[in-house]
Amino acid sequence: MVKFSSPKGNYYRPMQEHVINERIKALNLRVIDGEENLGVITRDEALNRARTKELDLVLIAAEANPPVAKILDYQKFLYEEKKKKSAAKVKSKKSEVKELRLSATIGEGDLVKRADRAKQFIKDGNRVKISIILKGREVAYPNIALEKIRRFETEVEDAAKLEDQPKVMGKLIIAVFIAK
Repeated sequence: MVKFSSPKGNYYRPMQEHVINERIKALNLRVIDGEENLGVITRDEALNRARTKELDLVLIAAEANPPVAKILDYQKFLYEEKKKKSAAKVKSKKSEVKELRLSATIGEGDLVKRADRAKQFIKDGNRVKISIILKGREVAYPNIALEKIRRFETEVEDAAKLEDQPKVMGKLIIAVFIAK
């Protein structure tokens, strides 16, 4: 964004991403018109060709030697790029961490039900964090909770694997499962 001042106050205008028409500094350009390569021509000649077709000259690859420019409708080009970005954004789902809390005394049926839920989360592309909070005298026997995590691991072994070894942090034991 570029800040501008006017009599009515300050306003911001987005910077143009591309160098177009007279803003192109290079004297010689490799010009592409649609799918046809016109070769290396001068900037003025390329601008004249673009104007006769009522199109714009857009610098595509400034680092190339000589720089590459394309004759096209700039507004249509921006619209198509915006569509590509939004399509890519839709496809790239961020992985979330879903947490399931268990107890050291969880029953076998409940453990299987939570394992099925974890498989669903993993199939959806998420990571699953298993938390076991030890209460009271359970703190003296963390191996019982670690055994529940091993049992949980055998239930989900066809869909997931442990990311790291379970972490014992006082009353809390955490294990993270990721897709195979």
